[in-house]
Amino acid sequence: MAAAIGLVELSSIAKGIEVADAMLKRARVDIVVNRTICPGKYMILIGGDVDAVNASVMTGVELGDTQVVDQFIIPNVHPSVFPALSGVNEFPELQALGVLEAFSVASIIEAADTAVKAASVELITIHAAMAIGGKGYVTLTGDVASVTSAVDAGAEILSRRGLLVEKVIIPSPRKDIVYQSI
Repeated sequence: MAAAIGLVELSSIAKGIEVADAMLKRARVDIVVNRTICPGKYMILIGGDVDAVNASVMTGVELGDTQVVDQFIIPNVHPSVFPALSGVNEFPELQALGVLEAFSVASIIEAADTAVKAASVELITIHAAMAIGGKGYVTLTGDVASVTSAVDAGAEILSRRGLLVEKVIIPSPRKDIVYQSI
């Protein structure tokens, strides 16, 4: 898996396609996700070594200019982020449930990585922008204290950037409700 990931989120689909091409040409990186997202935005998520990801994202941000909505670089991404983002994570045993909701895709992925590194929790899913108005949310589980620590750490990242919509901790969620809504 990639040592680092980077993302550029843009408000223009056309500019997003141009930026994706430039990012791939700038450095030796792999596309993880390259697609349109709601509401009419575009995201490019790449992986590779730290220097290549840095160079590629910087190129994307420069070229994207005023169309850049958000961006990030995570040097040592937690390995559970990829399966949670792609929806292939096995559902862990549900204990307490934590939910973080953000206004941008970039910020929710960054918050998910921060949360899972902050405490002993398991990511369930990272939902990025599709059919939710461009927002993102992450769900995670573990014991109540760990979920609280993880959610607080992720919420701090989002709050500092002004992108936190809501954070929720449910100590004893009903399994049928949780897995039906995710």
